Amino acid sequence: MAQMASSLGSPRLLLRMGREAAQQQHLASGTEVQKVLRLAVGHSLDLQRTDGAWCGEVHSNATFTAQYVFLQQQIGLPLDPTEIEGLSRWLFSQQNEDGSWGLGPGLGGDVSTTTETYLALKILGVSPEDPRMAAARTSIIKAGSLPATRMFTRVFLASFGLIPWSAVPPLPAELILLPTLFPVNIYNLSSWARATCVPLLLIRHHEPLHSLPNGRHAENDFLDELWTKDIPRDFCYTTPLSRMWRLGDYAGIFFTSADHGFRFLGQYFNSPLRNLSRRKIINWILDHQEQSGEWAGYWPPQHNNIWALSLEGYSLDHPVLRRGIAAVKSFVLHDATGMRAQVTVSQVWDTALMSIALSDSAPSTGIISPTQAIDWLMHHEVASHRGDWRVLRPKLATGGFCFEEFNTLYPDVDDTAAVIMALIKSNPAHLISGCVRRAAQWILGMQNRDGGWGAFDWNNDKFFLNKIPFSDMDSLCDPSTPDVTGRIIECFGMMMAGRHGYSLDCQLENRLRASSQLAIAYLLGCQENNGSWWGRWGVNYLYGTSNVLCGLAYYYDRSSLSKGDGKSNSNIVSAVDRASEWLKARQHSNGGWGEGLESYDNAQLAGCGQPTASQSAWVTMALLNYLSPTDEVIQRGVSYLVRNQVKYGDESRATWPLERYTATGFPGHLYMEYDYYRHYFPIMALGRYVNKLSGSHKLL
Repeated sequence: MAQMASSLGSPRLLLRMGREAAQQQHLASGTEVQKVLRLAVGHSLDLQRTDGAWCGEVHSNATFTAQYVFLQQQIGLPLDPTEIEGLSRWLFSQQNEDGSWGLGPGLGGDVSTTTETYLALKILGVSPEDPRMAAARTSIIKAGSLPATRMFTRVFLASFGLIPWSAVPPLPAELILLPTLFPVNIYNLSSWARATCVPLLLIRHHEPLHSLPNGRHAENDFLDELWTKDIPRDFCYTTPLSRMWRLGDYAGIFFTSADHGFRFLGQYFNSPLRNLSRRKIINWILDHQEQSGEWAGYWPPQHNNIWALSLEGYSLDHPVLRRGIAAVKSFVLHDATGMRAQVTVSQVWDTALMSIALSDSAPSTGIISPTQAIDWLMHHEVASHRGDWRVLRPKLATGGFCFEEFNTLYPDVDDTAAVIMALIKSNPAHLISGCVRRAAQWILGMQNRDGGWGAFDWNNDKFFLNKIPFSDMDSLCDPSTPDVTGRIIECFGMMMAGRHGYSLDCQLENRLRASSQLAIAYLLGCQENNGSWWGRWGVNYLYGTSNVLCGLAYYYDRSSLSKGDGKSNSNIVSAVDRASEWLKARQHSNGGWGEGLESYDNAQLAGCGQPTASQSAWVTMALLNYLSPTDEVIQRGVSYLVRNQVKYGDESRATWPLERYTATGFPGHLYMEYDYYRHYFPIMALGRYVNKLSGSHKLL
C-alpha cells in the first residue's frame, strides 16, 4: 500500500487486489475463532519462562551488532571464531539487494547503518574484495561516504582514527555541573539521551584512538576505499553559521557558536574544573548501574558507560566492568540465524501485554488467569527512592514499573499503565491494592502541563535542545504523545469503571477523573485533520489512533447527544467518529490493516502499507469499542487474523508470521519489532471479539 500511488492500476496490483478480495469472502465463525485462540494461548504458555515472565526478541537494525564488534575492539576483548562467524553471517543476512543496510525491512539504505556494518565486517576479517562488501562500498560512496554519517557513527569512526575528532562536535564535560535551573542541563534531556550522553562527555574529553586490525594510527587508512577525490576528508560537523543566519536558525547559531568557543578553550580543559567534572561524571555512571550490571536497560548507555570507564582507567577485572560486560552479553543472541545484539530487552512490557491477552481470551479458552506472571509483575514494582525522574519531582511518591526486568531508575508511564490493566484484568481485587494505587498516583504526578504524558519524564519539552550540533536525530526530548496518553486514559477509565463490586475511593477517583479530562483536551487538540493520531512508540498513525480510541471508549456517550449533555462529550463523539471513519477507510480488501515505516517521513502514507497481524489487531480492538461484533468491518478484521494464523511446531500450537517492523524507538532513526507483538495483540483482539459476540463483553 505504501507504493499504491505509483502503481495503482498496474496488472500486478490488480491481480493482488483480486486475490485479496477472494480471500476475504470467507468470514470466520465463532468456533473457528475459539480454535485459533486455543492454539495461540497454548503457544503462549510454551513461551512462558519458569519464573512466570515472557521476553521475546527485540529485532532491530544492524548498528547494535556492529557496535558490539566495536566495543570488543575498544576494550580489548577478542572474539572467538564461532562468534566471528555468527556475527558475520547475521550481518550479511540483513543486507539489502543493493548492498546497503537500512533502518528496517523494506526501507532503503541508510549511510550510517551501512558504514558501521561495513567497518564491523572488515574488523571481523571479511575481505573488501568480497562482492557483498563491494556492493556496500558502492552504496556508501553514492550516499556521500563518511561525511554523510550521523554524529554517533562519527564518534566510532573518530575513535579508530578514520576521521579527525574535529569532525565531531565538542561535548564539554562541564555540562554535568550545570544546575537544573539552567536551560541547558542533563535533566532537561530525555532519559535515553541523558543516559547515553553523560558517558559521551568523558569519551569526548579523552578523544581516544583505538587499534584496528592494521594497527593504531591517528590517520588510519583502514577505510580508505570509501574516499574518492570528490569527497573532502576535512569536513565540518555542522551547517555553516552564515547559512543558519539566512535560515533564521538562531538557536542553531547559539549552540554552534558555543561549540566553537568550547573547542577554542579545549587547550585549557585539564583545569581543576574539568577534573571535578570528570569525577562527577564517573560517580553519576557508577550510581546509575543496576546490580545486574545494566545501565537504563538500553544498548547505547551500556556500550558508552563501559567504554568511558575503561578510558578512565577501570580494568576489565573491576567489578563494575565485569557486571557491565555480563549485562552486554545478556543482550546478545546466538542461534541458527547468527549472532546479534538487541537494542533493549522487554521483560516487563511483554509480560504485562501477554497477561492482558490471556485474561481477554480466558472466557474462550478456559485458561485461568496468569497468576504466576502477575506475581512476577508485582515483584517488579519500582520501590527505589532513587531515579532521574525524582530530580524534577522530588515530592512525588515512588511507584510505577519499568520496561525491562533489571531497571529500577527509569520507570515509564506506558509500562505502568499496562501493568495496572494486567493486574485488574487478572483479578478485580487488585483494583484496591496498594500496588495499583501507588502506580496510579505516580502516573498522576507525571502528567505534563499540556495534559498529556511523555514516556519517562515530566514536562520534558525543551525542543530548542534539538538544535545542539550533536543532536541530529531530533530525539533529545520526551514530550506528551497521543499514544501514551491514550493508554493512560484507558487505564484510568478502567479503574474508575470498577469491576465485580470493587471500586476506588472517592478521592483517588476524583483525581483520575480530573486528570482524564485534561488528557482528553490534549488529545482533542492534537488530532490530525484526517481524524487520526500520530504514534510515537508504534507504527504509526494506526498505533496512535487505536490507542486513543481504546482510551476514549470509557468517556464516550453517544446517547447523551440527544439530551444536550455537555459540549465536552459532543467533542469526544465527533473525534471518535472521525477517527473511526479514517480507520475503516484504511482497511484492506483482505480485512487487514497495515502501515509502513515510510509514514514517519511522509504523512500522506498514513495508514498505508502491507497488512500485519499486530496492526490489524490494534485497529480491530479499537473499533470493537464502537461497532457491533457483527459489523462487516469487524468481521473482516477478525477473519484476516484467523486466516493468517500459522502452525508452530505440532498441530496443537500456532502463532502469526513474523512481520515488518511495527514498533518505534526514534521516528526516522530507529525502528524495532517486538517478537511477541504478532502473538499477544491478535489474542487480545480475538478474545475481546468473542466476549462481545457472546454478550459478556465489557470495556475491561
